[in-house]
Amino acid sequence: MVLAYSGGLDTSVAIGWIAESTGAEVIAVAADVGQGGEDMDIIKKRALECGAVEAEVLDLKDEFAEDFCLPALRANALYMDRYPLVSALSRPLISKHLVEAAERYDAEIVAHGCTGKGNDQVRFEVSIAALAPHLRVIAPVRDSDMTRDKAIAFAEANGLPIDVNKRSPFSIDQNVWGRAIETGFLEDIWNAPTEEIFSYTSAPNAQAEPDEVVITFEKGVPVALDGQKMSMLRIIEELNRRAGAAGVGRIDMVEDRLVGIKSREVYEAPAALVLIAAHMELENVTTERELARFKRGVDQRWSELVYDGLWFSPLKSSLDSFVDSTQDAVSGEIRVRLHTGQAVITGRKSSESLYRYDLATYDSEDVYDQSKAKGFIDIFGMTTRLAAERDRRRGK
Repeated sequence: MVLAYSGGLDTSVAIGWIAESTGAEVIAVAADVGQGGEDMDIIKKRALECGAVEAEVLDLKDEFAEDFCLPALRANALYMDRYPLVSALSRPLISKHLVEAAERYDAEIVAHGCTGKGNDQVRFEVSIAALAPHLRVIAPVRDSDMTRDKAIAFAEANGLPIDVNKRSPFSIDQNVWGRAIETGFLEDIWNAPTEEIFSYTSAPNAQAEPDEVVITFEKGVPVALDGQKMSMLRIIEELNRRAGAAGVGRIDMVEDRLVGIKSREVYEAPAALVLIAAHMELENVTTERELARFKRGVDQRWSELVYDGLWFSPLKSSLDSFVDSTQDAVSGEIRVRLHTGQAVITGRKSSESLYRYDLATYDSEDVYDQSKAKGFIDIFGMTTRLAAERDRRRGK
C-alpha cells in the first residue's frame, strides 16, 4: 500500500494502523511542495521508524509552480472570487505521484490521511480514480474511526517517534502558493484572527515604506521581477517575501465546501494574489472585450472545477485549451505598489496593448469621431425601445 505521508500524527499513526488492520506493507510517499517546516530527510526517517517498509521524499516544488500554479494564474483562479486554491492545487500533483509510486511498487491500494468533512478526500480520490481507476483508496482517519485521542494512544502504546504533546489548536496546510489556517477559535466566525496565526505575512502596518515591483509577462507567463529573469518558482518565492513583508495576501472568508458545509478559512497567499491581480490587469490591456468577457466566466468555472477536485476531468482539460488560446497577446509589464496590506496596480506597459491614447483622450489629439455615436446608440438600443413600446401598449 502507498500512503500519502505528511510526517504528522495522523499519517504517522496510519502506517502502523494500516499494517495492523490489513496486513499490508506500507510505502510512505512525502511530497515537498514548498511547505517548509521540518527537514524532509527527518520526515523520511520518521516514516521508516513508524513502520514503513520504504519511504520516498519527492521535491515537487518546481513541478508544482510550473504545472499547477502557473495554469491557475493564467486562469485567474479565485474560488468564490477570493481563494487562490492553495491546497486544491497541490492535491492532484500529489495524487499523480502516489499513482506513479503505486506502479513502481506494484501496490494495489493508496491511502491518505483526510477526514470525512473536508474537500481533500474528494480531490485525492477523484484524481487517483482518473489516473488509475484500478487502484483502491482507503482513508484511515475517515474510514476507521481514528480520532485524535485514539491516534495519540496508539502512538504512545507503540513508542512512535512523534511529539504527541504538541497540541496546536489550528489545522494548517501550506505550500509555496499559500497557507491555509482553520479550526481552533477561528471556528467561531465572530472571532477575529490574531497576529500569531500568520506566518507568510507581516502585520499590514509593519513596513513603513511602500515597495514597488515590476512584473514582466510573456504570453501570460511571469518571467521577470524588476527586469531580472526568474523561474516561476523563484518569482513566487520572491513575491511571497516582498508582498508578505507589506502585509499583502491575507484572506478571511466563510467558504462553501464541496461536501455542503460552510467553513471559516483564513489564508495567506501574498505571491498568488499579487500575480493574479497583475495578470488580470495585463489581460485588461491586451485582450479584446468579448473574449475577455467570456474568459471571466471560464476562469470562474475553472476555479470551481479545481476546487471540487476535478483537475483531471474532461471539462477542465477543454477549458485549459481555451485559456491557453487566450494568452498569446498577454505580454508586457505591470507595476504594483505593495504597502499596508494592499497591492495596487500603478502602471501598465505592453507592445500588444489594445489601449490607444488617441482614441481614449479628450484632448486635441482625439481621433474618435463622436458624430457616429448617435446612430450606434439608435441601433444598439432598438430592441429595448421596441419592447418598451409594446409594453406601454399593453398597459405595463
